[in-house]
Amino acid sequence: MRLLIDIGNSEMTLGLAAGEQILGHWRLTTTLHRTPDEWALLIESLVDRSGEGVDQIRAACVASVAPGATHGVIAAVTARITDRVGVLDARSPVPLVLDVDEPLAVGADRIANALAALARHPGDAIVVDLGTATTFDCVTADRRFIGGSIMPGLRTSADQLVAKAAQLTATELEPPARVIGRTTAEHVQGGILYGTADAIDGMVRRIRAEWPGTSEPRVIATGGLASLIAPLTSTVTVVDPDLTLHGLDLAADALGLPA
Repeated sequence: MRLLIDIGNSEMTLGLAAGEQILGHWRLTTTLHRTPDEWALLIESLVDRSGEGVDQIRAACVASVAPGATHGVIAAVTARITDRVGVLDARSPVPLVLDVDEPLAVGADRIANALAALARHPGDAIVVDLGTATTFDCVTADRRFIGGSIMPGLRTSADQLVAKAAQLTATELEPPARVIGRTTAEHVQGGILYGTADAIDGMVRRIRAEWPGTSEPRVIATGGLASLIAPLTSTVTVVDPDLTLHGLDLAADALGLPA
């Protein structure tokens, strides 16, 4: 069994992989203030509560876009769980060509998304990852990451809107029944959720217009908010919430980590 850790700017996703299955899936707030011991206790408690044993973890694979939190997490895993820890980055020997002008700047999470998309949904694909930012990762069937786009994430936009507008209050993110809202909550929900869905559809349309070759890439949504937003779009064809973790597991194979 492997421990998979994707460290984002605001959230960290952890999972346990056994074969092709993700057995556990947890989201934590990315913080720079936890010590390695605190990280270790937290990870151990999550694994124990899942019904699996920490002693069954043979290796771990980490992707991170938040270097400040990475050291403490890796130190915790190495000291208390397993010393077989691999770190995915743009230099890792994975079966993917980073066909962009700045290959070393490609985030590890985007590499993981591309690897998993190729394995789980073969063919040309646009992966829409709804996290702190909403990223569009473009990968071709011949295993090339050809670039993409990044726009502010849904929660980031919602938080900024509420923070800057004195008369607005934080509201639950759920789609209202109508776009012409009748309450302040509906105004915010409709604008943020339907606005994000339409922005995704618009970006997909533009990306498809520039796509190399004649095939039309499928659109795969992932991330914690994928299941919320995908039904509001007209372009998302697949929702795969654990796509990044599956990609990390594939990267672990390429890095020679035991399963």
